[in-house]
Amino acid sequence: MFPILPERPTDAAQIDTLLDLTFGSERTKKTVYRLRENVGHLKPLAFVVRDEDGVVLGSIRYWPVAIGEQASPAIMLGPVAVHPDYQGQGIGRALIRHSLYAATRLGHRLCILVGDKPYYEPFGFVNAADRGMEMPGWVERERFQVMELAAGALKDVSGMVGKPPRGKRKAA
Repeated sequence: MFPILPERPTDAAQIDTLLDLTFGSERTKKTVYRLRENVGHLKPLAFVVRDEDGVVLGSIRYWPVAIGEQASPAIMLGPVAVHPDYQGQGIGRALIRHSLYAATRLGHRLCILVGDKPYYEPFGFVNAADRGMEMPGWVERERFQVMELAAGALKDVSGMVGKPPRGKRKAA
């Protein structure tokens, strides 16, 4: 297995190429990308896997979001991508485990995502719509998921997911 390393600023171009390869260039038209516009990703939660030549084989990032009228802070996982030639080897799962652990250590309490239920359910994600949360655009209900990173974090949290308040949009 390849080591999981912090993302470097010089990885950005390779990550964009990887995301296009993995999800296609139409990916930026999805609802989650509206939540990412003009919001920096959380650099302490940005990790990559590189091969021995420094080529990025896998990447994961998180973004700050706010939920409901009370603007409850949360993080949004995604995208997580693995080069097609290396998929099925556990790189994506390792990136998720590593980053969720880091998010918990940094004090984040809630994590949302839009992704395949069978893939994310083993990590502890549950349906977010069933807990009273909504996305600001169309997403498949069963793909909208949430996970408590701290016990009780979902208590009294519901409503529309949106961008964090202006002062909290910069990359940390």
